[in-house]
Amino acid sequence: MACAAARRFYAHLGRRGVFLLILGTGKAAFGVGLVVQPPPPQGLQLLLHWAPMRCWAWVWIAAGIVTAGAAFLQVGRDRWGYLAALVPPSVWACTYLTAALTGEFPRGAWLAIWYLTSHIGVIVWAAGVPEHSVPRRRRSPGVRGEG
Repeated sequence: MACAAARRFYAHLGRRGVFLLILGTGKAAFGVGLVVQPPPPQGLQLLLHWAPMRCWAWVWIAAGIVTAGAAFLQVGRDRWGYLAALVPPSVWACTYLTAALTGEFPRGAWLAIWYLTSHIGVIVWAAGVPEHSVPRRRRSPGVRGEG
């Protein structure tokens, strides 16, 4: 019975919705982690110049909530979830890149690349994938109804 409910839930959300739900949950969890135990300020001085870490944590949490909420919208209307998902990693990638370019935090270049690929790149790619883009199955030569 639980499996049937899970299948109906998945069918209702679709692939894009499931992606947004997972992504939003992860972003909100990351934000909660920043509230519970803030990271060391290395490389994040630009962020901390504008607001304390608790505020940036709430940016992640809010973006996560909007992203997860967009999972329940129709395809085409879910763009707000993708846009919300892009905000925190874009800000953090820029911050780390700036810290690397100024020499303040050389490791920031690698963190910026990580945010640009595993976060921003994946989000942009997923936003462009249509809901129903599953390739057609190939039939084996002997499967056709011969006879």
